[in-house]
Amino acid sequence: MAKCKEEVFNWEDEEQEEIIWVSKSEIKRDAEALKKLGEKLVNLTKTNLDKIPLDTGLRDAVELAQRLQKEALRRQIQYIGKLLRAIDPEPIQEALNKIENKHQQQQAKLHKLELLRDELVQKGNSAFTELLIQYPHADRQHLHNLIRSAQKEREQNKPPKSYREIFQYLKDLILED
Repeated sequence: MAKCKEEVFNWEDEEQEEIIWVSKSEIKRDAEALKKLGEKLVNLTKTNLDKIPLDTGLRDAVELAQRLQKEALRRQIQYIGKLLRAIDPEPIQEALNKIENKHQQQQAKLHKLELLRDELVQKGNSAFTELLIQYPHADRQHLHNLIRSAQKEREQNKPPKSYREIFQYLKDLILED
């Protein structure tokens, strides 16, 4: 059955808005979306959870759900979805999107570092001088030694120790700026 969002309607008042009918399926879809939002909240770390504007009841429910398992967790997520229906979930969703976007940006930066490392090992001096132009404060000798070691390791089919060290050095050099 369809539910009515406005329960009281005065037929004599012409200025009153129309009744907006919402199907049961739409109500279920909305409830499911809020339940998924609650599930995302439960999967957050404590530091990220602190960044999200939650009232105390909802925060307590999320923190409890983080300690539960299996069926109890499922029921608690249902309850969190119910609590989310009573409030405006928009600010929570926006804060969650910011956190997820930050994570994606961090992953993209790390991917660029991996590509830069591959380029340094494969191209050698041309990529190395280009990196030094962008980051003149880099330790030229240390990085050059790491690149040569990584190239030798690759030729001799040894474990990529220097290859990993280049990544760590680039991460410290570029991401700390």
